[in-house]
Amino acid sequence: MVLGESGFHLDHYAMRWVTTKMKTKSQIPSVADLASILVGVSGEYFVAAELTRRGYIASITLKNTRGIDVLASNEDASKSVGIQVKTNSTKRKDWILNEKAEKSHSNSLFYIFVNLSDAGRLPDYYVVPSRVVASYVKRTHREWLAKRGRHGRKHRDNPMRHFKDEIEVYRDRWDLLKLSKKRK
Repeated sequence: MVLGESGFHLDHYAMRWVTTKMKTKSQIPSVADLASILVGVSGEYFVAAELTRRGYIASITLKNTRGIDVLASNEDASKSVGIQVKTNSTKRKDWILNEKAEKSHSNSLFYIFVNLSDAGRLPDYYVVPSRVVASYVKRTHREWLAKRGRHGRKHRDNPMRHFKDEIEVYRDRWDLLKLSKKRK
C-alpha cells in the first residue's frame, strides 16, 4: 500500500494505473478513465465532504464494516445514520446493487447514490431511505424475471439488482436523513 497525496491508501496496481494515466501531476483523470475501485472510493469521499459542508459529522468506515460506508451524525451526536454509498461514472441515473439490498434496511440506514458523470463538475447525489431501495429492487427484479429476454427466453435469476431514479425524486434529498435540529 502507498499513501497517496490526498491521504488515502492506494494499492500497487491502483497507484501504477493512476501514474500511467496522468501525464502531469496537475492533470485530473477523466471520470471514464477511473478504475471502478477509485470511482467507489471517490464517491465515499464526496459524500463525506458534502455532509461535512452541510454541518454534519461524517466518518468513512473501515472496509470491513458490513453495509455501511459512512457514519453521519448531527453536531451534538443526538442523531446518527449509516450510509451505503453507490457511485457510477456514467450519465445514466442507474446504479448496480446486489440481492442483499432487498433485505438490508432500517430506519437509520440510507443509500446515497452518487453520479460522477463529468470530472469538470460536482457530483449529483440521490439520498434514498434503505426501505425504499429494498422495495424498489425487489419489485423491479421480480418484474425483470417475469419478462422474456432475447429470443423469448426466460431470464435466469442472478444476484444483480439495479436502482434508478429517472425522475430525480431523491436528488439532493439530504433532509431525509433527519439530522438537522428541529427549530423551536
